[in-house]
Amino acid sequence: MGKGTRKKALHLLMGFALAGLVAGCGGTQGETGKSGGDAVVGDVIKIGANLELSGPVASYGQSIAEGIDLAVENLNKSGGINGKKLEVIKVDNKSDAAEATNAAIKLTSQDKVAAIIGAATSGNTVAQAQVATNNKTVLLTPTGTSLNITLKADGSVNDYMFRTCFIDPFQGRVAANFAAGELKVKSAAIFADSASEYAKGLAASFKETFTKAGGTIVAQEAYVAKDTDFRATLTRIKSLNPDSIFIPGYYEEVGLIVKQARELGITIPLIGADGWDSPKLVDLAGAAALNNTYIANHYSSEDPDKMIQDFVQAFKGKYSGKAPDGFSALGYDSVYLLADGIKRAGSTDGSKIKDALAQTKDLLLVTGKITLDKQHNPIKTATVLEYKDGKQTFRTKVNP
Repeated sequence: MGKGTRKKALHLLMGFALAGLVAGCGGTQGETGKSGGDAVVGDVIKIGANLELSGPVASYGQSIAEGIDLAVENLNKSGGINGKKLEVIKVDNKSDAAEATNAAIKLTSQDKVAAIIGAATSGNTVAQAQVATNNKTVLLTPTGTSLNITLKADGSVNDYMFRTCFIDPFQGRVAANFAAGELKVKSAAIFADSASEYAKGLAASFKETFTKAGGTIVAQEAYVAKDTDFRATLTRIKSLNPDSIFIPGYYEEVGLIVKQARELGITIPLIGADGWDSPKLVDLAGAAALNNTYIANHYSSEDPDKMIQDFVQAFKGKYSGKAPDGFSALGYDSVYLLADGIKRAGSTDGSKIKDALAQTKDLLLVTGKITLDKQHNPIKTATVLEYKDGKQTFRTKVNP
């Protein structure tokens, strides 16, 4: 994609955000530790990006990569990290957990990066956890929302695992409260991917919150990733006459579910979460079918907030007028969150970076003001979007 011709304008647009990041973050760069290895080479700090650049959920990884590239470009033009430029080494995990593990091994042992951004999905992020821990390398997922990323099986914290996005229970609550409070629905069916930790976590949170609000779950159905025909289950759900259907899942299946639901005459609200957020969803479902659908998401490109609009204009300038989705915004924010941690650590030593990141408080980013809690999860706002003729429209913001 073209870079556009408005470079000078872009620098001005992003300046205020960059100034807030680079100010007041003392410390000298150049120190390397056990996990830093050769992370600093001359005047360059290397970080990895372990992303789904091909495969079933490639849209997510590609969007994150675009956000990362814009952030690195602007960060470097504003002086980098303590005077050193940032270099990103991208590896394609092919939307596969085993490949994500291999990519993490390459980035830590061969490329010797200071930290890793990625993966997009929870499963591909969890697949890297042991590698990151063994190498004392911070791993920051922009969009992995499962609790299992930052928490071990015994409930203790994965010290080197962090995230930029909010967690599944929060967006499940946002979706359920929106359904009960704003849409005034009294009953819902849940139709979720049976093998996805992401979908199961959202479904559980939605069910708990919706029933506490007085709603009734009339059915809880499941599908399997890569299924293409959902008509039998949708027909069964339709016969129960719910007021809404909650569909936590990724865009490839969700797009077909929405399309087939409308073809079966299901006109009730369909509700989802950030897994819907891909331009390919409209191609799969059809613009008209997406009317009366709503998702909990991380931000809206239509939010009038000045920082968001400056980011949107900069992104459009770099990528030929394309509007950034939530994954792009979170990829962008991940660079700044990590850069802020490295600045405050004054080092590329992994243990020092993770200690600094854990202390992040009130860092203003595009997707909200971030404070990390004790489990390395951001406390931040969520956004509800409504699809109108295939276009995401800003509906409301929800506080944590």
